[in-house]
Order: sequence, then structure tokens, then C-alpha cells
Amino acid sequence: MSMERLILIIISLLVYGVASGQPNFIKRLGNGQHQHIVVYGTSLSSGGHGEAWMHIVADDMNRRYGDSLISYSLAGKGGMWSTWGVQHLEDNVIAKKPDAVIVEFGINDAFLEYETSVEVAKLNLTYMIDRIKLYNDSCDVILQVMNMPIGKSARLRPNLDAYYAMYRETAEEKHVMLIDHYANWSDVLAKGEDVFRGYVPDGIHPNSEGAAEIIAPYILKMIYLKSP
Repeated sequence: MSMERLILIIISLLVYGVASGQPNFIKRLGNGQHQHIVVYGTSLSSGGHGEAWMHIVADDMNRRYGDSLISYSLAGKGGMWSTWGVQHLEDNVIAKKPDAVIVEFGINDAFLEYETSVEVAKLNLTYMIDRIKLYNDSCDVILQVMNMPIGKSARLRPNLDAYYAMYRETAEEKHVMLIDHYANWSDVLAKGEDVFRGYVPDGIHPNSEGAAEIIAPYILKMIYLKSP
């Protein structure tokens, strides 16, 4: 295990520990209550790419806690960033009355053409967290740090690490859960670009294999970490 991976895992676990132990929606699932998760973010979390990992997550929870207790909505949009997220939060998230919200806009906040600084992206992210908590303080907010892009997609996001670092920092400051996939994707990339492209063919969007083998298992691991 590389030192970088070890440090990222430790940070992720520490931030998770700062957030409350067991997620509120998991406690409610354990009591037999139906729970609705809203996934809000970029193309990594919406459309077919988001469906590829979220249906695995939901199916696993339904097997664990009881059929049909979990439902979900993919409320984001490909190509969008946190400013769009703020603008559409009421209709796309709050109106769905979520019990948990997974937020992921970092990779497009870093997109040069959107001219969104890390500071503005943080303001947007903080607003979304606060607004969701104002709607329902027991609603779990889960921030996600996703994969790194390579090739042209990486060149268009030269400062991505700073945006991902901001997500980690904000999760700690706001006491919300962080699911940080970056170390796992770093391990894949360390095996070579050909291996990485086996999971991320276009250099930015994980395929169904990436969703099933890397993304979904880690989400479940982190969510179940402190669950009975």
C-alpha cells in the first residue's frame, strides 16, 4: 500500500468518524421505515453512469433491510456543476423529501470553462448542505469525492485536487459523511493507463465494471462501517 493511499484512507475514516456514527437513514431502515435517497451531481452520479452504481447500492440495502425499503432518485445532470446545483436544489432535491442526499459536483467545479473558483464552489456546497439540513436536520448529507480523469479531461481540470481537498475539508467542518473514492482509483491508475481505461474508457466516466467493482462496494463499506 502506497503512503498516499494510506493517508487518504486515514483522512476518509477520520472525517467519517467526525460525522455521526451510524447514518440516520440506516437507523430508520433498521426500524423498517422506507427511505428515499437523492443522488445529486454530475454525469458521474446521474444518467446511466449513476444508475450503474446506485442500483447496486440500493439492491444491497434492500436485501439487508427488507425488500423495497430503499428507493432513490438521480436528480443531477451531466455537465453541471455546483452553481447549477444551488439553482435547482429546491425542485430537484428538497421537493423529493429525501432521507439522505449524496452530493457530488467537484469534478465539474474544476472544469476551466465554468470559471468556478474553489472558494465559490465551497460556498455553493455549504449552501446546499445547510439548505438540506434546514429542510430536515435528520436528513443525511453524504459528500462524494470521485475518480481522477486522465487525458484531455484531466487537462481541462488542472486544479481538481484542490476541489477534492475542499470536499474533504467541508465534510469535516460541517460534520457530514464523506465517501472518498480517490485512493481506490489511484490504486487502479497505478497499475497503468490500460488498466484504468478498462474501468474508465473515455478517461472520465467509470463504466459498469468500475461501478460494480470499485464505486458501489466502497459506498456500501463506508455506510455499513458503523452499522450493526
